[in-house]
Amino acid sequence: MPSVVHQLRLFRSATDVAVPRVQTARLKNGTRRSFLRRHPDDAQTLRHSFQAAFLLLNLWIGARFYLWVRYYETAGATSYVDRPPGVEGWLPIAALMNLKYWLMTGLVPDVHAAGMFLLVAFLAISVLFRKAFCSWLCPLGTLSEWLWQGGREMLGRTLALPRWADVPLRGLKYILLSLFAYVVVTMPPIEIRRFLDSPYGLIADVKMLDFFRDMGQPTAIVIVVLVVSSLVVKNAWCRYLCPYGALMGLASLVAPARIRRDASACIDCGKCTRACPSLLPVAKLASVKSPECTGCLECVTACPSTGALRLGVGRRTTLQPWVVAAGIAAVFLLIVGYAQAAGHWHTTVPDDVLFRLIPNAGEFGHPR
Repeated sequence: MPSVVHQLRLFRSATDVAVPRVQTARLKNGTRRSFLRRHPDDAQTLRHSFQAAFLLLNLWIGARFYLWVRYYETAGATSYVDRPPGVEGWLPIAALMNLKYWLMTGLVPDVHAAGMFLLVAFLAISVLFRKAFCSWLCPLGTLSEWLWQGGREMLGRTLALPRWADVPLRGLKYILLSLFAYVVVTMPPIEIRRFLDSPYGLIADVKMLDFFRDMGQPTAIVIVVLVVSSLVVKNAWCRYLCPYGALMGLASLVAPARIRRDASACIDCGKCTRACPSLLPVAKLASVKSPECTGCLECVTACPSTGALRLGVGRRTTLQPWVVAAGIAAVFLLIVGYAQAAGHWHTTVPDDVLFRLIPNAGEFGHPR
């Protein structure tokens, strides 16, 4: 007579319907016992809370930054608000430049330093908890996730590109990252300093805002294409084009924590593979080492077999979802708190310079 576990495997493979989380475990004496997982995972509740909080934070930063810019554009006719330094998180190239300047000279730059400390925080999170920045904090990652989930609700499914197309397309983000890295690596510190102190560098954040406010037709078409593609392909932007995510993925390669699968507890239902937003074959791996893994824990949440799948360090240590959430928050707050306490958080530019530069931002091209 077929074993209970064998029947359960056949049932799950044929129906893919949620059933009680029953499994057997082998004890040290060689006997087996069954057990029931009674408590649902809270990983996705925590992750979605982080996503929502960070998205709201960025919306608040964007609104305050817009009001700050308008004050200088109107020659002080509108209400003044303080510039939110967090806007520099949207200046990854300046952050890379400042990071190199800091490492080469030992001096913390006084222009857009907040962006550098945010980059350091996100890299540290990736080194500890996989590419968790992308799935727990990044606003674009959150919007991308909402898009493909909404597309799946509307269309009934998402599309997976064939491997011959998927692999080369995934390489695009690393090509973009290498181009940006080449520019930064080849710039000597003195040239970085000159760039950041130039009119363009001082108001790089305003130039970024103007890029979207004065959006041309080609840019609008590209955004529409990205939105439509994200409705039918999981995380199209993140998967194929985001150089920031590529950098976090490379940093995550040294992370001690990774998704680990216990073959003896696995019932081969394939739910983890189907749940993975990065389309990784989790059900076939002993551990997930890919830089595409974002540490979202969707596969762990989907797994119906207790002990079969976990985010862990080594063979014994399992990181519970609350530990991941607390760790991400602690790293972020400690690094940002240090930058604030040390006086490296705010970029200070005299008002008379801002009144001159911001209304004429369109006149300043990228310095060569």
